[in-house]
Amino acid sequence: MPTLTLERPKQKQRLTVVENYDVAADAKKRISLRSAKTKYFHVKALSNGCFLLEPRVLVPPQAISARSLKMLDKSVANLKRGLASDDLAAMRQLTNEFDAKDWRW
Repeated sequence: MPTLTLERPKQKQRLTVVENYDVAADAKKRISLRSAKTKYFHVKALSNGCFLLEPRVLVPPQAISARSLKMLDKSVANLKRGLASDDLAAMRQLTNEFDAKDWRW
């Protein structure tokens, strides 16, 4: 199945360091990035202990084919009408039967 990927723009100049700072990982081994331009990153862990973060852009709706959007709209309409598989119908019934007011801790 073909996937859509956005090509990285060609670098005309050499890369320069824009910001240089040290961070410490917290107890869950997380770090915070300052002034991040994007929300999502693809991370590559290198054998020398370095991590390479590449910004990722979510696919715009225009990139999804008309056929796929039509199929998605049809599936949502069927789900709203109750025309779903047995597993989905059973899950909906369970969630409708559950009443949060009767739940006791």
